[in-house]
Amino acid sequence: MGEANGRPEAGAQDGRVHDAVRGNWVDTLAPAGTRPYLRLSRADRPIGTWLLLLPCWWGVMLAAAADPGGLAWFDLWIVAGCAIGAFLMRGAGCTWNDITDRDIDGSVARTKSRPIPSGSVTPRQAFGWLVVQSLIAFCILITFNGSAIALGILSLLPVAVYPFAKRFTWWPQVFLGLAFNWGALLAWTAHTGSLGLPAVLLYAGGIAWTLFYDTIYAHQDKEDDALIGVKSTARLFGENTGPWLRGFMMATVTLLSLGVLVALVPGGNVLSLVIALAGVWAMGWHMAWQLGKLDIDDADTCLRLFRSNRDTGLLPALFFAAAALL
Repeated sequence: MGEANGRPEAGAQDGRVHDAVRGNWVDTLAPAGTRPYLRLSRADRPIGTWLLLLPCWWGVMLAAAADPGGLAWFDLWIVAGCAIGAFLMRGAGCTWNDITDRDIDGSVARTKSRPIPSGSVTPRQAFGWLVVQSLIAFCILITFNGSAIALGILSLLPVAVYPFAKRFTWWPQVFLGLAFNWGALLAWTAHTGSLGLPAVLLYAGGIAWTLFYDTIYAHQDKEDDALIGVKSTARLFGENTGPWLRGFMMATVTLLSLGVLVALVPGGNVLSLVIALAGVWAMGWHMAWQLGKLDIDDADTCLRLFRSNRDTGLLPALFFAAAALL
């Protein structure tokens, strides 16, 4: 079987997906009958789960840092429940995306090996898998308070709209950001019982971050996207991508810093405030490092930098957790 740059070729006979991490657990350990469904859920590409989960952890940890009582035992369940829920809802969202994009995916080199266009799974089977993942995730959601449950249900709207965005706007990454950063609102509310301005600022900063990393990601497909008429910020920005990404980086750091200030200044704990802000600034440093390495015409570099955003988003989560422990 041929491989390019250490990744399986599209249409590989064993069903492996082109842009999956080589040697991932789905390809090597999962029972054969489950692999097409796990690939639908992108379980062989965990970066998406991280990108959906990390804003949840920002929300709950900043809420705990702002709470005079600090971390509570239930916060450990919020952390764990969000992790499980992120895996399930990212899987459900990707399954929905593949159902709606099944004709487009067959025309793009990077995506034509996905389960539906390759014939490993039928659209009807995929829809059944979507329902299963969503129901399990709902069972986790209902362990939270009523306001968080309402937010969780409301999050289905941007998830449903996102796959169609690239058909009618040059800014589909905004819709992805609306969906992927919803956890900042939900997890803050799961801790506090109500939505607050710091959570909204985290959410807005997360959207700017999504515009940053998903524009990098979209540069992998810009040639195929141009041929089939799919829109993206990568195609919109073209050679001006660098200045736009710097703007998104600055917006991310500014909005997250404002969220930290609004949350922690009233409590008067200067050490917690400094630690939390340091996490945001470390995130900005990591985004600047990505800009220094970026080559928008090198698909492998774009994919590698996109995947590095797990570490980008983990930095504020860890620093917020340290602030909460104080």
